[in-house]
Amino acid sequence: MATSQVETVNAGADKAKVAAAGALVLAALAAFYLLAQQGALVQWAALLVGLAAAVAVFLISEPGRQLVAFGRDAVREVRKVVWPTRKEAIQITAYVFGFVVIMALFLWFTDKTLEWLFYDVILGWKR
Repeated sequence: MATSQVETVNAGADKAKVAAAGALVLAALAAFYLLAQQGALVQWAALLVGLAAAVAVFLISEPGRQLVAFGRDAVREVRKVVWPTRKEAIQITAYVFGFVVIMALFLWFTDKTLEWLFYDVILGWKR
């Protein structure tokens, strides 16, 4: 059974809000460069006001509300995390450093063994 995607008025309005937010960002950038003769304060004020307006328009759209909800959920999940104690963090870090040293020695030994095998034994290129 084929289903058709139905676009509601709100979805169209939300697309228009997102497009308007994008247009406001572009307008803010254009104002920043076009107002170069007016001085840095006017330039930065125009840029910041334009960007603030773009953010405000985006946040009242459905994708903006979804982004805010996602952020809230992420913060809620981070609060649930059980962080390691200082002692546990130091121990885990020491294990990682120890493993890195052992792996580095293993790779060095393997490299030197293969170098000896190929250059000295097989090819006979003694240095």
